Amino acid sequence: MTFLVPLDGLPLAEAALARAAEAGDAFDEDVLAVSVIPTGNAEYARERGWLEPNEEFDLDRVVSRLHTRLTDTCPSADFRHVVVDRYAPSGTIANRIRGIAHAEDAALVFVGSENAGLIVTSLSSVGSGVAADDAYDVVIVRHRGPGIVARRDGGHRRPPKSDFYLPE
Repeated sequence: MTFLVPLDGLPLAEAALARAAEAGDAFDEDVLAVSVIPTGNAEYARERGWLEPNEEFDLDRVVSRLHTRLTDTCPSADFRHVVVDRYAPSGTIANRIRGIAHAEDAALVFVGSENAGLIVTSLSSVGSGVAADDAYDVVIVRHRGPGIVARRDGGHRRPPKSDFYLPE
């Protein structure tokens, strides 16, 4: 089983990667981060922090920076990137991610999106296109803060609630 995360460099995508890493650790499953890169589209790359304001588009530089972000958040995750046309619409990007999810037989896809869980049919969100596929379950991450597992304090968990059913 694989947990897949579309990684575009935006904060919610990185939060989704962190949640996938937590789940991967908990279930002993692999995490695969996938980045879809519109080739030569410096504006798109700058909006996502892949390039500095005055840098020219360089695919190797973009891939390297995405990989560095990945390893900063989840060092054990695998990384794959796909290149699409410079002006590829969000539907094309979502289709590439879904194709990789199918090829990898992903069990869960972690999507960082403010609106994928509210309006799955939004035309502008790659997350909604990925979330619409019924071949895998989708975890929608809408908050950048630490996940539940990360907030737990050193294993101090609540006592089980079913202990009142135990015989005396």
